[in-house]
This record gives sequence, C-alpha cells and structure tokens, in this order.
Amino acid sequence: MNFKDQIEHLKTFFTPSVKNVILLIRWLITAVFTGLLVGAVGTIFYYTMSFVTGCRTAHPILIYLLPFAGLLIIFLYRVSGQYNNTGTNLVLSSIQSDNHISVKVAPLILVSTLITHLFGGSAGREGAALQIGGSLGDFLAQTFHFDEKDKKLMIMCGMSACFSAVFGTPMAAAVFSMEVISVGIMHYSALVPCVISSLTASMLARHFGAMPEVFPITSLPALTALTVGQTILAAAAFAAISVVFCIALHLSEHTYKKYIVNPYLRVFVGGLIVVLLTLLLHTTDYNGAGMPMIARCFEGSVPPWAFMMKIIFTAATLGAGFKGGEIVPSFFIGATLGCVIGPILGLPAALCAGCGMVGVFCGVTNSPITSLLISFELFGFEGMPYYLITIAVSYMLSGYYGLYSSQKIIYSKTRTEYIDAHTH
Repeated sequence: MNFKDQIEHLKTFFTPSVKNVILLIRWLITAVFTGLLVGAVGTIFYYTMSFVTGCRTAHPILIYLLPFAGLLIIFLYRVSGQYNNTGTNLVLSSIQSDNHISVKVAPLILVSTLITHLFGGSAGREGAALQIGGSLGDFLAQTFHFDEKDKKLMIMCGMSACFSAVFGTPMAAAVFSMEVISVGIMHYSALVPCVISSLTASMLARHFGAMPEVFPITSLPALTALTVGQTILAAAAFAAISVVFCIALHLSEHTYKKYIVNPYLRVFVGGLIVVLLTLLLHTTDYNGAGMPMIARCFEGSVPPWAFMMKIIFTAATLGAGFKGGEIVPSFFIGATLGCVIGPILGLPAALCAGCGMVGVFCGVTNSPITSLLISFELFGFEGMPYYLITIAVSYMLSGYYGLYSSQKIIYSKTRTEYIDAHTH
C-alpha cells in the first residue's frame, strides 16, 4: 500500500469516528440540559402530587367535588385547543410520524392530573410524566432547530427524564421510552440521550429530596423446579389480568362516548360513579394512585378483591375523561393479585406481589426489558430469577393487548415474523 492509499485509509477510519465524537459531545450537552429542565419540572410534579394526595387524605370530603373537578378538566382542554388530545398515544404517534406535540400539553396534563388526584380519581402519575417529558422534549427540539429525526430522539429524551424524576427508576426510565414505541424494535439511536437525561433528572430529583418508592424483598425461597412451576402459574394469572385491565380501559372509554356524547356530562357522570363506589365500599383505598395499598401488599395483608376494584375505579375514572396515568394502577393490580395468589400457590406473598407488579406492567406495556430493570430498582437483584420468569411468561401470554393504541407490534411475540400491527 503506497502513501496515498494509506492516507485515504486513515481518512476512512477517522472521519466517521470524529463525527461520532462530535455527535456524542452534542448529545451529552443536550441531554444534560434536557435532564435538568425536564427533571426540574418532574420534581415539581412529584412534590405537588405528594401535596394534593396529602390534602385528599386529610380531607376525605373532597371526593364529593370530583364530578365538578372533571368539568374543570374538560374546560381547560377545550379553551386551550387540546380537546382532541389523545394523551400518551399522542406522544407515541409523534415519534412514529412527523407530528409535533404542543408545548401546552405539559402544563395541561400536569394540572389536570393534580386535579384528578386531589379530588379522588383513580389514576397514576407516570403516564402524565411521559406526556410532560414528550411535550417539553418536542419544544426543546423546535427551540434548538433540530430536524425531524433528532426531534424524535428529543421526545424520547424528555420522556426518560420526566419518568426518572417522578418515579425514581433511572435505568428503567432510560430504556422505557425506547422500548414502548415499537414492540420488537428498540430505538437504540436514543440510547445516549435517554441514559444521560434520565440519570441527570434522577440526580436532580434526589438532590431536592424526591426519593423513589422501594420495596425490598428479602425472604426468597430456593429456586427449584417446584418454585419455577409456581412462578409460571402466577405469571399466567398476571398476563390474564393485564389483558382484562386493557380491555376494561378501552371498553369504558368506548361505552362512555357511545352513551354520553357530551364530554361535560360524561366526565360528571364518571365522577359520580367513582364517588358512589367509594361510598359503597366505605374506603378510599382505591382513590388516587394507591401507593399505601401497594406497600401493604409486601406485608401480606390486602382484601382478595382489591385488584378487581382498582380496575373498576381506574376504568371509571380515565374512561370518563379524567387525566392521569395507567402505570401505577397496573402496579396496584399486580401487587394486590400477587399478594392474594402467592400463598395459594405456595410462594411468599411479598415475592409474588413484586412479581405481580412487574408482570402486569409488562403485560400492559409490552416492555420486558424495562420491566426487568424496574424489578431491580424497586425490589433489588436477589429475586432476579423469579422476576425474569414472570416477565417472560407474561410478555408471551398477554398477546397483543396494550394500554396505548398507538403502540406498534413490529415483530410477533411468539414467532420470528414481521407483523406490524397496533395493539388491541
């Protein structure tokens, strides 16, 4: 090889490497900035959620105002021009297409979720965090004049940051936004932005005292053929209930819209239903996100019907037009079901509650890698074989159902074949 050929060879080797280094520096700066900004908003959301939850707990009478709170939510979305907003589906579809997310979405979903929780609606917070992060990520992409491809990375970057700040699981948050878009394909191009923004947001949130919920599971049985079989049976139950939850949410929304056309009347009726259910059961365990009940599952004491009640409360709330997330309710459903069936199957209630949380989460989001990372961050690594088995079985048996109709199933769950279909 002559000198000229050697120079050309070096150019071929170094030019892509230099470009990648420049790109890395660019994304490091952008992701840190996004993590700080979105993480700050997420931290504010975390504390305001804690505040309104405390208010509701201290003043149970607020539940009677839930129907009127729903009217306010519908009004806010109408006057802001976001009445047709499809929530988290809008965020997912914006990554799949060239559509933009209005920056109005962030304050709207934040305020509306706080209203829902303050007055006793049954909903989570992580779905709202995804919308806040996605909206702010899109806004930053437009501010920095990013092209359409980088805009999609910025939306995922923002989603990871806000999820991480609100829930305190940076590993899972980094991967979730890449995994949930298209089942069977991971958007690895967003790996650096999502990882850095997630960790930045997590560190910021912890600096200001926003600590994650953790449920250490210390009592674990030996891994044997029997316990593996017991875990598989439990995982099948978690997959089945995840399908029931998805169907209930979609069916409730369809039924409300079919029989009550006016959105104001619809949300008012939905609020009344939640109020009546609360009065009939003489408990507020199923209002709000339900974290106290989840904590009780790891002590082995919950009503055997709790998981079904949470499905009914959440479907009645979100289907009517109230705002919030579906992820914490899925944790609630999985934990309470696991706590009940664990002893029946011969597994510790706490272990089965943890498996239920990640099993149902996996079933409704179709995100097995995120589910595994969440299990490590919430429960520790010691029970890894049980979480892994649960997630694998739940992923397969939950079929093509999901919380988000915009989520695409690119490859079959059971065969090496391309299907490119949306979830049910």
